[in-house]
Amino acid sequence: MSQINPVVGTPLDRVDGVAKVTGTARYAGEYPQDGLLYASVVSSTVACGRVLRIDSTRALQVPGVVCVLDHNHRPRISSYDDDYSDADSAEGAPFRPLFNDRVLYSGQPLALVVAESLELARYAGSLIHIEYHTQPHQTDLLAVLEQAYPAPAQTPEPRGDFAGQFANAPVTVDATYTTPNEHHNPMEPHASTVFYKVDGTLEIHDKTQGTQNCQDYLHKVFGLPKDKIRVLAAFVGGAFGSGLRPQYQLPLAVMAALHLQRSVRLTLTRQQMFTFGYRPRTQQRLRLGAAADGRLLAIAHDAIGQTSRFEDFTEHLVEWSGMLYQCDNVALSYRLAALDVYTPLDMRAPGAASGVIALECAMDELAIAANIDPLQLRRRNFAASNGNEGKPYSSKELLACYDQGAARFGWNSRDPAPRSLRKGRQLVGWGMAGGVWEAMQMKASAKASIDQQGHVTVSSATTDIGTGTYTVMTQIAADAAGVTPQDVTFVLGDSSLPTAPLQGGSFTVSSVGSAVRQACLVLRTKVLAFARQRYPEIGATAAQDIAFGDGYLHAGEHRFAIADIVAQASEGAFDVQIDAEPGARRAPFSTATHSAVFVEVQVDEDLGTIKVTRVVSAVAAGRVVNPKTARSQILGGVVWGLGMALHEQTQTDHRLGRFLNHNLAEYHIPVQADIADIEVIFVDEPDDIVNDLGSKGVGEIGIVGVAAAVANAIYHATGKRVREFPITLDKVL
Repeated sequence: MSQINPVVGTPLDRVDGVAKVTGTARYAGEYPQDGLLYASVVSSTVACGRVLRIDSTRALQVPGVVCVLDHNHRPRISSYDDDYSDADSAEGAPFRPLFNDRVLYSGQPLALVVAESLELARYAGSLIHIEYHTQPHQTDLLAVLEQAYPAPAQTPEPRGDFAGQFANAPVTVDATYTTPNEHHNPMEPHASTVFYKVDGTLEIHDKTQGTQNCQDYLHKVFGLPKDKIRVLAAFVGGAFGSGLRPQYQLPLAVMAALHLQRSVRLTLTRQQMFTFGYRPRTQQRLRLGAAADGRLLAIAHDAIGQTSRFEDFTEHLVEWSGMLYQCDNVALSYRLAALDVYTPLDMRAPGAASGVIALECAMDELAIAANIDPLQLRRRNFAASNGNEGKPYSSKELLACYDQGAARFGWNSRDPAPRSLRKGRQLVGWGMAGGVWEAMQMKASAKASIDQQGHVTVSSATTDIGTGTYTVMTQIAADAAGVTPQDVTFVLGDSSLPTAPLQGGSFTVSSVGSAVRQACLVLRTKVLAFARQRYPEIGATAAQDIAFGDGYLHAGEHRFAIADIVAQASEGAFDVQIDAEPGARRAPFSTATHSAVFVEVQVDEDLGTIKVTRVVSAVAAGRVVNPKTARSQILGGVVWGLGMALHEQTQTDHRLGRFLNHNLAEYHIPVQADIADIEVIFVDEPDDIVNDLGSKGVGEIGIVGVAAAVANAIYHATGKRVREFPITLDKVL
């Protein structure tokens, strides 16, 4: 039998790459139609109050303006809070756009102008006059810390005796860290193009991470039958969590289309991209107690995060402190402070990206207090099981991440003394941190078919937000069906396709990928059963001598083209649909990805400017389906982590309750000049428990721990500990 080379595990180029670089890939705001109308949102200029009057007279007098919608003039929408909930909702009463006269936050959509062109719509919007009854507002988390209340999400119960062990610990750290609001800012702004058809059905192209989530939302809000709503998202220009919930441009565009019975497009401006969810500001206190040798005796992580007044947004902010290291005495608490702002939203590695900053900076401070190498401290406190769950890990190659990352970085030659390394006027610092993210699997479905040309088509309603879903699903299908990647088409981004969960949390490969694999394996079984009836050579071959690969069925020394086999079937094709869910074998185990990040910085001794000159990220994420796209995910995560450490902050004028830097010119993110050498290492981590693929996902883990490693490197370079993020030169000076 000829050798069959697996497709999974090879660095395949993106199958959607050509469409993207040639411009043939269409995004939500790019689908054309004759007679398409354009909408523009008019946003609130106050943070709290009521609308007394909306005067649209001048706007409606502009030639080409078709209508203006507001809470007094719009189609009927549901009045029940539950109808506005979605698959990623926070607890509370979800925001209802154009529902009534209440103003809940600055930037809230209060009116929608629809015109024959975008320019006309935006100009007419500037002519609308809104009168308010303003009320006092509060947008500053630090001003309401005393009013914080327990988050509704269940935090792990305390274990052991934290207070007693901390009080008697030979070495302690008690430090408070703050992280700012951050906005997603993907390249593609949020947009919805609603094609209204003569039979009243809606075909909607939306920027989303869940087409079926949007379909269900619209079904409930507008009372439309689901078969009258089809939501598509063939390409998404980045989302990072911003598309997990239906954003307000979607119901507004549908309102206009239903009201006018015409097709409408609504694209948010860059400034309006700051008027919905974001990563919330936090204040986090870490208390660590350790023996003289660095062994952890006590951990407490107390955090306060901001939320809106209408929903209690919660994220897994403190849990990581109870699971990353071995400790028998742990106390975790998470509280919320309600403000006159929009509800926060999951953003890449929600909770972990912020919570691990505090944990890993505190661990660095503990290492210094105990006079132990920061890497050695982490090795000493390695946890083979998840203390929060009381379960062993299905696999955890974090020690290998430490080993391989440190070796590649050259950590063993580090002088531990701050300000001990320099390059001219540049102080050089080395820092490191660990990372962790949960490896989840959700229920998912996939359909697979193979035709008489041997071409396999696989479909699922999942999306591709730039992570490489098209490509990895193609690889999984090719391997399972026994064909080449060129003979696979993966179809996604359509609410009419088999059910898929939201694309987020690094669980798309494990969830949808498992369904794709199972569907193609069943498809292969059907082909084999049919072939055994038609070909005596195959019928006489033992099962262990049968293999599929490269488009052929291999039976001992014989091989048969799969296309030729299928062509003989009465219908000239085989198809199957599979529902996949997490296996029972996962139940006794905790599942997670882990990483170790090593960073070198240079800090100008006179100016305080900071440059990250080297990063090594070693990642243990089970089986990596495509090392090339996975590496890109880690690179992107590292860059974002550098942004969290040094650049990214949504600044608020609390007197007005309004974001100040709501554009890409002033909302600072890393640019090419900020990025130097980044090396990614994927540590071998076999895991046959986490799912059939053995893959844990890499979308989140790349960002976790990076900001802490940068902060720790800055301390090593300067001897100054900065606990307020982002770390800017004024804080270093």
